[in-house]
Amino acid sequence: MSSTVTPAATPAPAAKPLAKNEGLKAASNFLRGNILRDLADQSTGGITEDSGQLTKFHGIYAQDDRDLRNQLRKEGKEKAFSFMARIRVPGGVCTTAQWLALDSLADTHANGTLKLTTRQAFQFHGILKGNLWGAINGVNRALLDTLAACGDVNRNVMCNPNPEQSALHTETLRVTKAIADHLLPRTKAYHEIWVGGDTLVAGGEPEAEPIYGATYLPRKFKIVVAIPPSNDVDIYAHDLGFIAIADASGKKLLGFNVTVGGGLGMSHNQAETFPRIADLLGFCRVDQVVDVAEKILTTQRDFGDRTDRKHARLKYTIEDRGIVWFREEVERRLGYSLGSPRSFEFTHMGDRYGWVDGENGTSHYTLFLMSGRIKGALKPALREIALAHKGDFRLTANQNLMIAGVRPEERDVIEALLKKHKLDTANNQSGLALNAMSCVALPTCGLALAESERYLPKLVSLLENELEAAGLRDDEITLRITGCPNGCARPYLAEIGFVGKSPGKYNVYLGAAFNGSRLNTLYKPNVPDTEIVALLGPIIRRYALERTKDERFGDFVHRTGYVKQTGTPSDFHDKVGSQSATAPI
Repeated sequence: MSSTVTPAATPAPAAKPLAKNEGLKAASNFLRGNILRDLADQSTGGITEDSGQLTKFHGIYAQDDRDLRNQLRKEGKEKAFSFMARIRVPGGVCTTAQWLALDSLADTHANGTLKLTTRQAFQFHGILKGNLWGAINGVNRALLDTLAACGDVNRNVMCNPNPEQSALHTETLRVTKAIADHLLPRTKAYHEIWVGGDTLVAGGEPEAEPIYGATYLPRKFKIVVAIPPSNDVDIYAHDLGFIAIADASGKKLLGFNVTVGGGLGMSHNQAETFPRIADLLGFCRVDQVVDVAEKILTTQRDFGDRTDRKHARLKYTIEDRGIVWFREEVERRLGYSLGSPRSFEFTHMGDRYGWVDGENGTSHYTLFLMSGRIKGALKPALREIALAHKGDFRLTANQNLMIAGVRPEERDVIEALLKKHKLDTANNQSGLALNAMSCVALPTCGLALAESERYLPKLVSLLENELEAAGLRDDEITLRITGCPNGCARPYLAEIGFVGKSPGKYNVYLGAAFNGSRLNTLYKPNVPDTEIVALLGPIIRRYALERTKDERFGDFVHRTGYVKQTGTPSDFHDKVGSQSATAPI
């Protein structure tokens, strides 16, 4: 298929100057820049701001320990610089050998922990500058990579790791990997810097990016593949989504409904930025998926806003130009029309914990992992399981881990190891804990305004006390918390969402749909963490007393008037002179 398409009309000249990153990308020699020079500079533990922007395309973020900032400043010392590396895992599937390699690298080159992200990727934290090359090189020796795990490109492509219609999983995973492979950047810079050895090439013959071009995309681009009835990947939160459509038997994959224009990032007090759920664009056959993904991406490449990075995601392109225009432009590039969307239903967005039997004779065990952090006694326990397991490991979109492909003859061994290490505990967790997620936030994320991962266990415990008193301990309610409004843990699609506003204070959102099809609404801004229980306790108790049969918490707060969503940006931003979005009745 061809990726070279002449636009129907040249986009209008930008009224504003291009964002700084556009010039940086254009001058970077396909993402090389001065990364090598900065890595060789031993006078500092950090790198320049420009190199910090370019290393994102290589899956690497420059960070520092914010817990130490003030003290180091007083001592006249530079920040405690380190790096975060994100490892791409299309569909979340990795071998046990790869798990063991990453487990070892975390000890020798990072801070000793592994992080499972909300987008089925791994993260290393606390990599010192002197260990960075060895860490990334080691990831590649394990036949994984960090290329395009960050930056203005298509990111890690997500897929349901264990759908109820398991006969469809092999085909959907194949499609997921095909999309991920096709949309990878073609620059040789990544291999030269991180894989080629100590003698590295700083330039080379002229290159070309057949899909991205020299300046790549205006901003990041995220793709997911879902298999109803599970919406574990949060299909509506992403730039592009493919919803698997099966035949009447549920065993044959007919194609995919296509969704476009989702995205959750925003900025506090800037009403022109807002979360947006994706629109249904149409239906495509299995053999058309990669082509459709490319043409949607290149449409955003050519028409996305390159003057304002806060307005550069696909959601704003569609919001500004309309879904009708977007579909016409995509179909013009495709040379054929998309079909009408097929019927489907999502019923939930969480994981299925414990043992699940597959159709091919194997079974899967999904572990509950609070915030996806692998540390302490959990790390050697999973190492022992990986050494004994003949199948693979799968990362879920909810920061949990699946021990997958367990053969009947090894199930007793796995069960014994789970019991030995006290990992068979999902049944002991509350419904709230099992549906909770957080981003990393402090101390490493430079954007965090408040705690998230470190605060989640306490937050869950506080609300569990209220739920247990109301007789709701086992009820599934989605809770998500982030340290800033960028939405990495997808808080705007939680029935109860917390978004960091300042140290110890959060904007509280209520009312998303349990199946991920409706955004929540700001209920009260700037709530101190000491007042969260007093704020939500009465709502929880009323829910226990007044809910209708099978009514979800998010639906209840809408029906009873705690929140009223109008679908405008004001639903997500602080109201001047008001303590809540709407007064509860």
